[in-house]
Amino acid sequence: MKNAIKVLLIIIGVILLDQITKGLLLYLITGGVPVFGPAWNIVPVPYMMGQVTDFFNIVFTWNPGASFSMFRSLGESAPIIIIVLTGIVIGFLLHYLFNKANKHEKIPIAFIVGGALGNLIDRIRFGAVVDFLDFHVGGLHWPAFNIADTFIAIGVGLYIISWFIIRKKK
Repeated sequence: MKNAIKVLLIIIGVILLDQITKGLLLYLITGGVPVFGPAWNIVPVPYMMGQVTDFFNIVFTWNPGASFSMFRSLGESAPIIIIVLTGIVIGFLLHYLFNKANKHEKIPIAFIVGGALGNLIDRIRFGAVVDFLDFHVGGLHWPAFNIADTFIAIGVGLYIISWFIIRKKK
């Protein structure tokens, strides 16, 4: 039971961190935090917030596709398809997390679920995800991403490491 509470707190913490950073960004741009609405009616994109370092900018963009703009070519049906697929994946991960995951897998999967839920909230609210972290080298930019994407990537990396740890013990 204690482990389940810890895992739920991690998931909630990831969601809150993600939503607070996105809400702060929306507030700085619009002067308010919209609850629902079509993304492109709220803030036109791209919107440059400012250069932080020589290799990092804060930008504002809507991502109607999946991670790193995948599935963007699906057009208007992309949000619905991605919401359904994301819900299925989250359901599978939650089932695995609370029924089958070992101690090495719990935190990585909690990070992935928290990040996926953070982006799912945006999709349901706006039909697109808020992305704002822009890393680049000269004119070469990595696709903009957000805190949820960061936790998903960290979770996947930690999960791969845990897989090697488990495999080595066998």
